[in-house]
Amino acid sequence: MNKIWNWALLLLTLFSFAQEKNKKATYLDAQIFRGNIIKHADYVGHLITGHPDGFMVSYNWKTSGLKEWELVYDYPDYGISYHYIDFKNQYLGVNHAIGVHYNFYFLKRNLMFRISQGIGITSNPYDKETNNKNNAFGTRVMDNTYFMLQYKRENILGRLGLQAGLMLDHFSNGRFKAPNSGINTIAFNLGLNYNFDDAILVKQGSLPYPKTYRERIKYNFAFRTGISEGPVPGLGQRQFYHLGLYADKRIGRKSALQLGTDVFFSRYLKDYIQFSSVVFPKEHKDYTEPDVDYKRVGLFIGHELFINKLSIETQLGYYVYKPFNYETDIYQRLGAKYYLYKNLFIGLGLKTHGGRAEAIEATLGIRL
Repeated sequence: MNKIWNWALLLLTLFSFAQEKNKKATYLDAQIFRGNIIKHADYVGHLITGHPDGFMVSYNWKTSGLKEWELVYDYPDYGISYHYIDFKNQYLGVNHAIGVHYNFYFLKRNLMFRISQGIGITSNPYDKETNNKNNAFGTRVMDNTYFMLQYKRENILGRLGLQAGLMLDHFSNGRFKAPNSGINTIAFNLGLNYNFDDAILVKQGSLPYPKTYRERIKYNFAFRTGISEGPVPGLGQRQFYHLGLYADKRIGRKSALQLGTDVFFSRYLKDYIQFSSVVFPKEHKDYTEPDVDYKRVGLFIGHELFINKLSIETQLGYYVYKPFNYETDIYQRLGAKYYLYKNLFIGLGLKTHGGRAEAIEATLGIRL
């Protein structure tokens, strides 16, 4: 099931890219990187034994202003990338990942910011008998997200250019199966880019767009579901249902602000409550009564970044009802949405508590 969600996310974004039917200028970039694993919790300390390194190869398409969104975002690129990372740790092994991305430009196109979403595969997943020290990757196939900020120059020597910067690389299965502490790596990268076309095909001002953007308050309902497991391996995977009701207000062509509430029916918590009531004695800090309500209610603020039919959603929430003392009172969500029609959207998102993922959510929603 986790593989289905991951492939669906990749296909969702590729489908968005496939809307571009005009011939584009293309380029290739290849780079190496080296960095450090971020110690986001004490229980991942034994997984940090060296400096992870690897390489990345990306194929990119340039936009040329033929569509309104290309002008709004100052002619971004989109593409597909593969990267390999060696964690320099016997329990983690190496990971491979393939993903789709957008490149956005700033400072006269000398500064590039990339956001990528894709699928990762690890060589050494958790195994109760042979690799029980790997509490980061509970499955072989998982989600991969990376962010990259680089100084970039093209056509320095003929069609050959240079780029260098920093990358934040995240692997996690979204608590689809325990264990799942996930791994975050920050790395310095250095690479070359090669243009397959002689000139950048940019058509300045080919499609004017309004400088002001007005829209009334919209009301959204989102139904999110998937499968997740408690923090203890072997408790079993359970379906969850997360319901979101929120209002949003566009503050421009690119952005909308959100305010709303979530109701969480995370059935794996019922198993974990029962586990805690049996395993821990009453005087232990992790003991809980077996009849504690597993449901949670949260209030959140959020932001939606509209690109084309694809948008990026980020939310920050606080639990106002959480009888079972589990994780922190603050939660986050990062997701991609695709508008099938004007008011109907689908999406995939990751719900987390800080650096700890709780669930990969498949979403069906309506915006009225």
